[in-house]
Amino acid sequence: MTEVIFREAVRADLPAVLALLADDVLGRTRDLPEVDAAYERAFADLDADPRNELIVADDGGELVGCFQLTYIPGLGRHGAERCLIESVRVRSDRRGRGLGGTMMRWAIDRARERGCALVQLTTDKQRADAHRFYRDLGFVASHEGMKLAL
Repeated sequence: MTEVIFREAVRADLPAVLALLADDVLGRTRDLPEVDAAYERAFADLDADPRNELIVADDGGELVGCFQLTYIPGLGRHGAERCLIESVRVRSDRRGRGLGGTMMRWAIDRARERGCALVQLTTDKQRADAHRFYRDLGFVASHEGMKLAL
């Protein structure tokens, strides 16, 4: 196994990223593994937005993980920027070997280097293992999140 590197995704990574999103008990109910016009638009929007980074974990040319970082400006916390981590996925054959922790520490370091005062994320209430994983990394379930599907 080579050393996993973290880099911003390029358009050629899109099929592998979609496969990662769909390779998940919840993801397979809401994501498609095939590239279509909606995914093309979404990737182009992310790629063009300096406040968003789609990061991939690349192991010798194979994508084994991904996550999205969104930097949110705000007046709270004395005008501090915060980092939102979304769409965290590790390829199913690589789970349980420490890659997820490495990915999250990399994301936290990236936010810290940017000057963010806070890193936040949401995780589905059904994901008990993920809740333990994030708590072990130091995250605190300090707020109750709510969503409204449109």
